[in-house]
Amino acid sequence: MPLVRAVASLAIVVLLGLSLPSLAAIESLKFDTAGEESRYQKMIGQLRCLVCQNQNLADSNADLAKDLRAKTYQMIRSGASDAEIVDFMVTRYGDFVLYRPPLRGRTALLWGAPLIFLLIALAVFLYTLRKRKVVDEPLSREQRSRAAKLLDPEDHA
Repeated sequence: MPLVRAVASLAIVVLLGLSLPSLAAIESLKFDTAGEESRYQKMIGQLRCLVCQNQNLADSNADLAKDLRAKTYQMIRSGASDAEIVDFMVTRYGDFVLYRPPLRGRTALLWGAPLIFLLIALAVFLYTLRKRKVVDEPLSREQRSRAAKLLDPEDHA
């Protein structure tokens, strides 16, 4: 019985430990209008968390994401436009902070990479197809008799 209680106690401790992230603080921000709130949600949805792998600011719990959400909130409350918020973030963190970075010289590879990879894969596929060309020549009499001997079950019994 003591072993069962110990295991049960350990299981409870583990489950409580796993539930701690659900107790994380929820940001409660106050906006003057519903328009400000929708702008805030739109902005944190289109800005990337620089710490996390492929998460926007809205989805990330990283400290930097919290700071960037707070800065976005502060800028919206102070009357900054969406363009000014984006310009601030890009100036400070570069184009990587945007989920859809603009097409520029330094981002051209980012935009063109999928097409480049597709063309390389197509070239490799076509090269492989040409190399695997099957010659459709009829078998000679000698090849036919050899094949018949190999396939004849009486010879192998």
